[in-house]
Amino acid sequence: MGHYGRNYIAEDERMTNKQAAIKIIKRLNRNGFQALLAGGCVRDMLLRRPASDYDVATNARPGDVIKLFTRTLKVGAKFGVVIVLLEGQQVEVATFRTETGYTDGRHPSVVDFTGAAEDAGRRDFTINGMFYDPVKEKVIDYVGGKADLKKKLIRTIGKATERFGEDYLRMLRAVRFSTQLRFAIGPATWSAIRSNAKNITKISGERIAIEMEAILVNPNRSAGTSMLAKSGLAKAIFPGFTSERVKFAANVLGRLRKKVDFALALAAFFAGCPTEYALKSCRILKLSRSRNRHIKFLLTNRGKLLDDKMSLAELKMVLAGPYFWDLYELQRAIQKAGPDGKEGIAALTRLRKRIKALGDIELRPKPLLNGHDLIRLGAVPGPALGHLAQELYIAQLEGKLQTPQQARHWAKSWLQKHRMTEK
Repeated sequence: MGHYGRNYIAEDERMTNKQAAIKIIKRLNRNGFQALLAGGCVRDMLLRRPASDYDVATNARPGDVIKLFTRTLKVGAKFGVVIVLLEGQQVEVATFRTETGYTDGRHPSVVDFTGAAEDAGRRDFTINGMFYDPVKEKVIDYVGGKADLKKKLIRTIGKATERFGEDYLRMLRAVRFSTQLRFAIGPATWSAIRSNAKNITKISGERIAIEMEAILVNPNRSAGTSMLAKSGLAKAIFPGFTSERVKFAANVLGRLRKKVDFALALAAFFAGCPTEYALKSCRILKLSRSRNRHIKFLLTNRGKLLDDKMSLAELKMVLAGPYFWDLYELQRAIQKAGPDGKEGIAALTRLRKRIKALGDIELRPKPLLNGHDLIRLGAVPGPALGHLAQELYIAQLEGKLQTPQQARHWAKSWLQKHRMTEK
């Protein structure tokens, strides 16, 4: 078998993240350490959901883990966390620990290495506080996580106010898990979220954005948005986000297609708000430039697709844009959520027929004349030249001009009319 064939098999047989985690657990076991799968992967396994990654918790200290595995990343060794690199996979291996002294609502000032029961007690929610021994095939539950899974309940481990005080982002995580799993949030946990909602502003915009994205791209996003409103989190994150706006947002989000990206979901979230307010609010989340551009396009062009009098040139230009179909989807959802929905949906249906009638024509053809051509015809460099070039291109998109000769004749007439040619 040739070199290519060997590589192909190696790639095909590369172990999964779960297999890598189990291999790590077995090696730790052979060296006298307790090691278990921990957290979200155990929850997802019990719910028969695919897990994104598999984390390992152990009584081995970071130094022990580093000695046992040749390739490691010591990113959080002082907190007891080591990343083990094994056959193309990265697995987080964390030493059982307790954490105290949260002064900033996120980072502990004291970390003590402990046993599994104490480690479970520091975690956020009962459904995330379970362990699984893949060797003995046994769930280890110190916090009542299995019972809460059966009840479909999101509940903090221990006192909710203490858990949230350790990391205020956990409030948003509770809403996220409730949205994704369609679980209820327990009364004491919900009460603590409402009492502490104002403290979410102590969390960085980037971390808030990650949780917001998980809530808003989920098909159950409408329910998630209602929870953000009722908890007070939405108003704390986005001051001025009134209950009327939230109600409309939940309605629009519920009308979107099942699978959406974050930019479209955020545009729908702010569908009932002025564009300027929405863009200012999005700055809080510290989004990428391209994502902000996407959102700005969608919100700025709201209502444009309902105009039956839109010129052919305008239609071609908006249709050629990268976000056209997201704009169409947003407008459709807004119309369905609003009081005059039928009229708007009819306008969008007419627009689709108009687009279909265009066939396979080139939406953004190369201009028949460029700036140098126009200057040779007598145009003067400056704003007026840009105006001429734009109007010429619109005439081309409208189908009024098909050849460079026609374009030259049209440009000469335009220049004469605007007295831009040299006398």
